[in-house]
Amino acid sequence: MAEKIPEKIEIEKASSSSQNLICPLCLDIFDEPTILTCGHTFCRKCLKKYDLTHQDIDHMVCPLCREITKLSVNRVDDLRLNVSINGCVDDYHAKCGGMNAVLELHPKCTACKLQQDAVSFCRTCNNYICDKCLQPHQYMTMFEDHEIVSVEDVIEGKVCIGYLFEKCSIHKQENKDMFCDDCKVRVCLRCVVVGHKVHNIKNQSDFEQKLRRKVTELAKQCAAKKAELEKNIQNIELQRHEVHTAMQKLLDDVSQAYSIKVKELEGNLQDLIEQINELKRSFEDDLNILKSKERQRIKSICSSITLVDNDRLGHLETDSLSAHNLLCNELEAMLKEVTDRTTAEVITKKAQEKSFNPGDATCLELGKISDPIDHTFTVDITEKALKSFNPADKSCLDLGSISGSDPKLEIMKCIDLRGEMIGMTAYSHTSVAIVYWSNALGIDIIDTAGGTEQYTNIPHDVGYGDIVFQRDRTLCVSTGYTEAHMHSPNGSRKATINVSKTGYYLRLNRSPSNEILIANGANKVYIYDPTGSTLKHTVPTKHKTRQVSSTRLGLIVTSSCCITNPSVVTVYDRDGNAGESLQAPRDVYLYATVDEQDRVYVASVDCKNRKVVIRLYDLDGLNLRERVEFNALDMTLDYIWCYLVSLSPDLFAFACYKKLYFIKVLL
Repeated sequence: MAEKIPEKIEIEKASSSSQNLICPLCLDIFDEPTILTCGHTFCRKCLKKYDLTHQDIDHMVCPLCREITKLSVNRVDDLRLNVSINGCVDDYHAKCGGMNAVLELHPKCTACKLQQDAVSFCRTCNNYICDKCLQPHQYMTMFEDHEIVSVEDVIEGKVCIGYLFEKCSIHKQENKDMFCDDCKVRVCLRCVVVGHKVHNIKNQSDFEQKLRRKVTELAKQCAAKKAELEKNIQNIELQRHEVHTAMQKLLDDVSQAYSIKVKELEGNLQDLIEQINELKRSFEDDLNILKSKERQRIKSICSSITLVDNDRLGHLETDSLSAHNLLCNELEAMLKEVTDRTTAEVITKKAQEKSFNPGDATCLELGKISDPIDHTFTVDITEKALKSFNPADKSCLDLGSISGSDPKLEIMKCIDLRGEMIGMTAYSHTSVAIVYWSNALGIDIIDTAGGTEQYTNIPHDVGYGDIVFQRDRTLCVSTGYTEAHMHSPNGSRKATINVSKTGYYLRLNRSPSNEILIANGANKVYIYDPTGSTLKHTVPTKHKTRQVSSTRLGLIVTSSCCITNPSVVTVYDRDGNAGESLQAPRDVYLYATVDEQDRVYVASVDCKNRKVVIRLYDLDGLNLRERVEFNALDMTLDYIWCYLVSLSPDLFAFACYKKLYFIKVLL
C-alpha cells in the first residue's frame, strides 16, 4: 500500500489541476489557450467558432464578462496566446502521460479508505467497490437488493452507470449533488445547511437535465431553422431563373425590333442592350445579397449549436455556466429572427412587369421599356428596376434613355406645436415624438393625421433635451448636458449614461441595430450598446457634431447643424475615417437623416431668406453623391434649430420652432 500512495497523490494532483485548465466553452483541456483583453482565456478553435456568429462587427464580446476585445484584420488569429496557461497544459499532459491518461486509469474503490482497484460498481450505492467491499454486498442481507455490475463492463461501455457524483472536499462522505444558483457551484447537503442556507439551491441532476433539455430543444430548432433557410435559398434561385427569363424576353423583343431597323439604328442598339443588362445585374446583385444573408445566418446558427451542444455539461462552474447560458440566449435570439420569404418574389414580379413596347412602324425609334401603371412597392432592392425607357425624338436616330418619374416632395400635413421644439424622433412609421424647450410641456406623440397625445410613462415636467425610442419601445432621454436615461416601456429606469460636459444638450439617435448614438457638440460621437450600459465606440469627427444618424452597415452620418458656420454634413466609419464633407454657404445650416434604405436626406435651412431646400444623396463609400434636389417647399421658419427625421422610405418629418411638417417623397 505504501508504494501506491505516491501514485495516488500524483493522480489526485493531476485531476485537481486539470480543473483549472478547462475551457469554459468546450469544457475540455485548453487547446491553444488564447487570451482576450479582459484576461479571460478560451481555446482558439472555440473563439473562432464563437466569432463566426459575429462577423458583422469589428470586435469580440467576452462570453463571460461582456468586455469588448478589438479585432484586427485576421480576427481571432491575431489574438495573443496565453503563454502561462499553455505551459501549465504542457506540464499537465507530461505528468499524466498524454491527453487521455487520467481517463484511462483503472477506477479505485470509492466505498472504503483502502483505495484499491475497483472490481465492480454498485448502482444502488453509486460507488466503485473493491473485492473486499464486494463480499458484504454479496452475502449480507442489508445489501441483497443492491445492483452490482462488473467494472470491466463499465470501462468497455457495455453498462451505463449514470452520473457519479463528486464527493464534497469538506464533508468527505457527502455527494456534491446540489447546485447553488447564487454562487454557481455544486455543493453537498451539509454545505447547504452550513453556508448556503438562504441561497437559491437546486438539485444538481434536475438543473443539468433542464439545461440538457434546453440544448436539445435548441438543436431541434436549429435543424428546423436550417431547413427553412435552405428552402428559402432554393426559392431565391427559382426567382433568379424567373428574373433571367423576364430579362431574356426583354432582350428578345428589343433584338427583334432591332433586326427590322438594323441599318438605321445599329449604333444605338448596344446602348439599349447595356441598359437591360444593367437591370439584370441589378436584380442578380439583390438576389445574391439575400442569399448571402441566409447563408450567413445558417453558418451562425451551426457555429452556435456546436459550442453549446456539448456532452460535458455535467461539471458546470461559474465561468462555464455563464458562457453556455449566454450562448444559448444568443442562439435563441437568432432562431427568433423572421425569415424573409417575400423579397425575392417581389424582385421577380418587378422584373416580369418590365415590358417592351415596339415603336411605330413609320419612325426610326425602337420603342421603350415601361412599367405597370400602379407603383405601390417602394423597397430599396427594386428601386433601380422602377425605370422607364423614354423614346428619342422621331427626327433623330438616337434611341433615348432609361429614367424614372419626376421626383418631388409633397407636404401631407402642417401641424402647430404646443411650444418650441427642442428634440424629435420617430415613434412609428407615421408618427413622431416631440420634446419642448419648456419643462412643463413634456413629450407629445403626433401622427400624420394631426392626432396628438402626451407620453405619460415617464414624468413630463423634468425637462428633456432629446429623445429616441428603440424598436421594443425602450426609451432613452437626455436630461441636460451630461446625462441620458434608459427607461423600459412601462417607464421604469434601466440605466444611466454619463457623457463629458461641453455646453450643449446631448442629442440622441439609434442605429438600425438599436445602438444608442450620442452627439454633444464635441469633435466626437459616442456609441453605446442597446442597454446603454457599455460604451462600444467613440468616433472622432473633424467638425463639431450636433446631430448623428447611422446606416445599416454601421456608417455614421454627422451634422454640425447651427453650431458651425459654415455648416457641414460628413460620413464616417467606426474608426473615424471620413469622406468629403458637404458644406453649406455661410448662414445656411444643414440637417441630415438616413432612411431605412441608407439614403441620406439633407435639409439646407436659410432662415434669412425663409427657404428650405431638401436634397437626396446616395452613399458612395464614405462620400455623398447627390441624386435629387427636390422642389422648394413653402415652410414657416422662425428659428435656425431644426430636426429632420425619416419615418419610412417615402415619408419624413421636418420640425422648426413651433411647426411640424409631414412630407411625402415621390421618386
